[in-house]
Amino acid sequence: MGWDFFIKRPIFSAVLSLIIVLVGGLALQNLPLSQYPQIAPPTVTVVASYPGASPESLVNNVAAPLEEQINGVEGLLYYSSNSSSSGALSITVTFENGVDPDMATILVANRVKLAEPRLPEEVRRLGVITKKRSNDILMSVSIVSPKASRDSVFLSNFASSVVVEELKRLPGVGDAGVFGSRDYAMRVWLRPDRMAALGVSSAEVVRAIRATNTQYAVGRLGQEPSVDAAFVVPVVARGRLSTPEQFGDIVLRSSSADGVLRLKDVARVELGSQSYEQLSMLDGKPVAGIRVFLQTGSNALETADRIRARMDELTKQFPPDVEYSIPFDTTRFVRSAIGEVRNTLVEAAFLVALVVFLFLGSWRATLIPMIAVPVSLIGACAGLWVMGYGINILTLFAMVIAIGIVVDDAIVVLENTERLMREKGLSPFEAAKESVREVAGAIIAIVCVLVCVFLPVAFLGGIAGVLYRQFAVTVAFSVILSGFVALTLTPTLCALLLKPHVPGAPTGWLAGVVAGFGRGFGAVAAWHGRTVRWLLDHPRSAAGAFLAIIIANIVLIVKIPRSFLPAEDQGYLLAMVALPDGSGINRTKVFMDNLTPKLRENPAVRHTFAISGFDLLGGGERTNSGTIFLPLKDFGERPPGGEALARQLNAIGMTQPDGMCLVVNPPAIRGIGSAGGFEFYLQAKDDDDPARLAANIEKLEAALRARPELTGIRVFLRPAVPQFLAEVDDVRAAALGVTLPELHEALQATIGVVYANDFTLSGRTYRVLVQSEAADRMDAAAAGRVHVRAANGAMIPLSSFVKFKPSSGPEQLERHMGFLSARLICAAAPGVSSSQAITLVEEIAEDILPVGYGIDWTAQALQEKRAATSALPAFLLALLMVFLILAALYEDLALPLGVLLTVPFALLGALLAVLVRGMPNDIYFQIGLVTLIGLAAKNAILIVEFAETARRAGRSAADAAIEAARMRLRPLVMTSMAFVLGVVPLAFASGAGAAARQSMGTGVLGGMLIDTFVATLFIPWFFHLLSGRKEKPTSVQP
Repeated sequence: MGWDFFIKRPIFSAVLSLIIVLVGGLALQNLPLSQYPQIAPPTVTVVASYPGASPESLVNNVAAPLEEQINGVEGLLYYSSNSSSSGALSITVTFENGVDPDMATILVANRVKLAEPRLPEEVRRLGVITKKRSNDILMSVSIVSPKASRDSVFLSNFASSVVVEELKRLPGVGDAGVFGSRDYAMRVWLRPDRMAALGVSSAEVVRAIRATNTQYAVGRLGQEPSVDAAFVVPVVARGRLSTPEQFGDIVLRSSSADGVLRLKDVARVELGSQSYEQLSMLDGKPVAGIRVFLQTGSNALETADRIRARMDELTKQFPPDVEYSIPFDTTRFVRSAIGEVRNTLVEAAFLVALVVFLFLGSWRATLIPMIAVPVSLIGACAGLWVMGYGINILTLFAMVIAIGIVVDDAIVVLENTERLMREKGLSPFEAAKESVREVAGAIIAIVCVLVCVFLPVAFLGGIAGVLYRQFAVTVAFSVILSGFVALTLTPTLCALLLKPHVPGAPTGWLAGVVAGFGRGFGAVAAWHGRTVRWLLDHPRSAAGAFLAIIIANIVLIVKIPRSFLPAEDQGYLLAMVALPDGSGINRTKVFMDNLTPKLRENPAVRHTFAISGFDLLGGGERTNSGTIFLPLKDFGERPPGGEALARQLNAIGMTQPDGMCLVVNPPAIRGIGSAGGFEFYLQAKDDDDPARLAANIEKLEAALRARPELTGIRVFLRPAVPQFLAEVDDVRAAALGVTLPELHEALQATIGVVYANDFTLSGRTYRVLVQSEAADRMDAAAAGRVHVRAANGAMIPLSSFVKFKPSSGPEQLERHMGFLSARLICAAAPGVSSSQAITLVEEIAEDILPVGYGIDWTAQALQEKRAATSALPAFLLALLMVFLILAALYEDLALPLGVLLTVPFALLGALLAVLVRGMPNDIYFQIGLVTLIGLAAKNAILIVEFAETARRAGRSAADAAIEAARMRLRPLVMTSMAFVLGVVPLAFASGAGAAARQSMGTGVLGGMLIDTFVATLFIPWFFHLLSGRKEKPTSVQP
């Protein structure tokens, strides 16, 4: 059965295409929709708390045992820990791409369990939490009290207990939580003066709370075995306490002489907050901010709609003066970005149709290849569904690129049918059958080459592999379907829709435009033919020109800077606030309250969502730090450019008198780094002295700041934060009979906080915390007035054997891969690529760092360095696959080489295009280069296929090459220009996600222009060079 079977059965051909469309349409309805596929590496966090412990104590007693066990877990990429002076420890474990996040969490949790017996008892009591961290934040929901009748503690707990629990149950929501959660806690505020007067120590208070606030099990009266019991009656004891009044009535001491001493006599008890370190403000009003994360593989837009609908339902149950708003919503960017790419699809389809019409001059003829576009693209959605992929920026990019590719196969069949009708006078039916017989081999070769170019790329690892994979698979499915449609439906439509060729010129202004275009193309074709003959007659000149192109490629590859991902305007900015070391949370809040109105004065800023005490970049809680999320207005309401806007706002933030505010553009892909730019750790591999680490990081920072190529430099090690050193006179304490645990518990209950146990409220469990009143812990002298009980029963002030001396030390310590480290973030200055900046940092570090110190890249910088080594194998593999496929099809090793020799022309065009526009060689550009390999091979195949057929028929290699170039120039230019105009909207894109589209589109546009108008001049020469010495034609058919 030949391909003319489908021409003879047009309904059968149409039904096949309709089935493809129906299956693809059904699959499209079930594809998840998101901005990007799951690109960021899976991460797991381990969180522990050791109240009152110093960063050094956390590192040695908690972080080190945990890290020893975590190190070496399967699939590990790297891990780092942050130990804060607040007693909080966070270990972030990052895994390789492809590791299942749930399995990674289980593996880490098992390792943590092995380390728990070595941890301090207080840490074990509070619990070590291992959980999967989601990087794909979907939106932020704010719970606000418009009339300010509800405080932040109420709003936070209402959000946690009501709203968060409801949102977690929605399909598509991966996780949800409250920013700086202020969970309820039973706060026992001790009064040291009353305790000293009444002879009560803090240890006795804690013991009394633990003894009273406990659930005791009693039993049942009459329980078997019994003595003829007729009934069984349970006996219950009072359980956990739940109200401040109940806690206040706890008996501390009872005697006939002194009466009953209760907790309320020496302390104030209230239902307060577990932590007062963070406070969230939306446009200057206190709020409870809820962050909602998207579940992997879910539709972002549908999930966002579900959240909004559920919040509208919950609003009916809200208490008075409580409302919600959604100030931060990433789906605004997703909707805008995907809408922009959809617009690009429509624009590309229109431009492709225009090119086809100008060449063919018939709307009937134009309709035929355009039908192939929806069949192939919609049908490709079925392939995405089978592979478990979805609709995202990369798959939509692929569809834009595929428009020009899928229409090419149909154009080849259509143009050849038109030529046969025009030159041989055949009827549309006969011309269609003859056309399919002539071009079927070329189309099959083109499809095989394009698929084999893209599919090997899908097996690359790492983030580069994820980015390549979905793009490559989408194009491959589209190309396979386009080849099938070109050999089945397209010739059928040609036989049905085309009219027999009638001599004479058509009339009308539109016909005049088409005729004028035809005359212009005829002149170009004549010049093309003369140039081809000249190159065949002057082989040395042709060789010299080709060598010059190779050299130009080498020079440009070296000259054009490399990068990983282009900076994107994602519709929001991040601002990091830093005040002098030791600044309190109230001072930080006042600073941010004064700063945020100034930031909102910028017309591009929609809201300011500020969190005092939260250090997004440094990690953890720091009273002198804060983070501000700056959602921006829609792209149509402001000028584009997140980087430029960040510089404008930095002019405000960096000139404040009491502190500084650094505004940065977020990373191009969420989860790969915490801010734009790159980050690395300076590791101390030979010692664990923070002072020596600080000295070396200061030297490195000074050297980096001296280079104008780098900007936004920030170091997170603070080695000399003001502190007090509590020196205990062990001998005197022992002489008085005061044990060290009692002494330190008294200090902790005064300056820090003691976790007594838990209580239950509204079905949820909260902590009971013991701490001195604020006025009694404002200075070291107040701490010295706290009393402990001596062995003889006397109350002794701590000042008798504890001295507080001013000191300094680190506020937080970080470790990376088990070594004491300091984290540094910086970015490339405008005009400098990230690869150049990374190389510069490595050179500086190698020059100034002593032995035992080195840098280790993380986040985006690490991925960029790994991606740089994966691009070359992808290109070489694509070239190898093209060679092998063509060698198998043509049973010849020389002809495939002639096809591959056209690739340098496309590469030169791509490099020149990005050079002219000042763009770097980033990962999107590299994806475009893989596309160009297939497209350049496709153009060469169209000429080589016909030339080889003519040579086998007995013509000389030179004559065959010239004739093939003449016959195939028109369809080649048609297909290439259709593709070129199809990517024009990509190359000159604007709005959301424009940087990625411009990067990919610019390279492909430049490469195809050079390949179409320059490489086609050399293809006949390559053919003559490689096949001209063959003695006789062979009868082997492709």
